[in-house]
Amino acid sequence: MDSLPALPPLSLYIHIPWCERKCPYCDFNSHENKQEFSEAEYIECLLEDFKQDLALAKNRKLASIFIGGGTPSLFKCESIDYLLKKIAGEIDFEDDIEITLEANPASSQHDYFLALAQTPVNRVSIGIQSFQDEKLKSLGRLHSSDQARQALSDLQKNFSNFNIDLMFGLPQQNIKDALFDLEAALCFAPKHLSWYQLTIEPNTIFYRNKPILPSDEIIFDMQNFGKQFLASHALEQYEVSAFSRQLWQSKHNLNYWQFGDYLAIGAGAHGKISSINNESITVTRYQKKRMPKDYMDSRKGSYIAKIFQVKKSELPLEFFMNHLRLNKNTSLSLFSARTGLDYSTIKSFSEKAQALKLLELRNDEFIKTELGARHLDSLLTLF
Repeated sequence: MDSLPALPPLSLYIHIPWCERKCPYCDFNSHENKQEFSEAEYIECLLEDFKQDLALAKNRKLASIFIGGGTPSLFKCESIDYLLKKIAGEIDFEDDIEITLEANPASSQHDYFLALAQTPVNRVSIGIQSFQDEKLKSLGRLHSSDQARQALSDLQKNFSNFNIDLMFGLPQQNIKDALFDLEAALCFAPKHLSWYQLTIEPNTIFYRNKPILPSDEIIFDMQNFGKQFLASHALEQYEVSAFSRQLWQSKHNLNYWQFGDYLAIGAGAHGKISSINNESITVTRYQKKRMPKDYMDSRKGSYIAKIFQVKKSELPLEFFMNHLRLNKNTSLSLFSARTGLDYSTIKSFSEKAQALKLLELRNDEFIKTELGARHLDSLLTLF
């Protein structure tokens, strides 16, 4: 390449590792028994952690912040407000920064969203999963369908930008059940909807005690009917499990899927940073100490558990593993901008994908075929 483009947008992920109860399908780094730790002490650890990460930011502005978990809404709004304002004092924000906090209905009652609206948070992602009590019980959720509706009603009054998390392919679920949940969600006019299939992951309760799930045929039909229903209500699918109204896509998630950069603070958080050295792009990944106690015992020391430079040979897979989840086409110019590599490094993989009719290459763009979209894992293995 004659010249290297600018570095990608920079985001920040903040991990709150505690939840009221571990869901049987959850393989995230989440832990019960928050009462064993001081909320204020964890906030101070996050701030110290962030100051250590500042050296990686190199005077770049933050385009988005995502506070995930666990259940971040277990923390008081005053704590979230203090944390975000302290961070704003350390690094510049883009004028249109998106700041998202994950919430659960069971931990966001009694004017929670009214108080949260007074903080810098301007977007909420709420984990509903289903509007049917028997389905919620099968998923080990603590809230009821009535609590879900009440939380959404409160949320709608205080935030114009929010995401509803729903799942399909649940135990004993049929197509009618899945469409019922989508219809119930749209009653609250969300700008964004995450609708994803329940999968059984290792190291979960469901993996050890597998529930009876719908057949692959029913799940396939469920997914197709659901996509058609959402499209008919002006919610455009822009990623495998993400739907939004026009201009309301998640900036944070788009940056992640487009192989952007993100700092990461909190127990077990993962970060990615690009840098330009000797006229080439270097991609570094790092992970913070996973267990809350180990993380909090790191005060005045390093919070990093591991840090490594991604090998050039692994960059194509890393890039496509994210970008091919998007419905938009993948440009060669963006691939080069994010990885520092040119087409010659992926030519053989690309030709195999085209021969299998999983991918097309037109001018500067890779285009997933319908077959490639259905068999995304097979497509990615070629890279």
